[in-house]
Amino acid sequence: MDSSSTGGGRRQATRQKLYEAAVTLIAEQGFSSTTVDEIAERAGVAKGTVYYNFQSKAGLFEGLLRHGVGLLTAALRDAAERTAAAGDGPVVALDAMIRAGLVFIDRYPAFTQLYVAELWRTNRAWQATLGVVRREVVAVVEETLTEGVAAGELSEEIDVPLTAAALVGMVLVAALDWQAFQPERSLDEVHGALSLLLRGRVAGRPG
Repeated sequence: MDSSSTGGGRRQATRQKLYEAAVTLIAEQGFSSTTVDEIAERAGVAKGTVYYNFQSKAGLFEGLLRHGVGLLTAALRDAAERTAAAGDGPVVALDAMIRAGLVFIDRYPAFTQLYVAELWRTNRAWQATLGVVRREVVAVVEETLTEGVAAGELSEEIDVPLTAAALVGMVLVAALDWQAFQPERSLDEVHGALSLLLRGRVAGRPG
């Protein structure tokens, strides 16, 4: 391995430490109350390291949004690709994405809380970035819905953009409610309930 790739790996590891420190602190005390000094101390690096990697606290948070949503998008895409490779249809793919989303949220609850909270703010410097990363997540679901409609496996009446956004929102809000108010439930239980909603069987209709 050459020195440039080694240096890149070290920088990525440093950024990961900063992301983890920032997301924990901001979830605990809010963005405005969290200082660069605190982030650096929690990450175990010098304050200058934060500015070297991100220029500012806002830049760090913007990077955090891109990083976290990138992981979520990759998890959803992987779930869709695995079901496609197995020859399963769009409903199975969407169900697999719901589970992948729940697994992600269960693993990164603090990030998910921050992401959902920021979706409702309109005065942040990273508003444009937030719109871009939200679009990336929703687009993965849109692709599966579009393919299902084109193949005749889903109704042509489906409003693809709105339905995709609704599915993503359902998973995010249901998972946060699960963690905050129903932590005794297992991931399988939550997935099962959302799966019923997906399949239109809430009223007990056969699948």
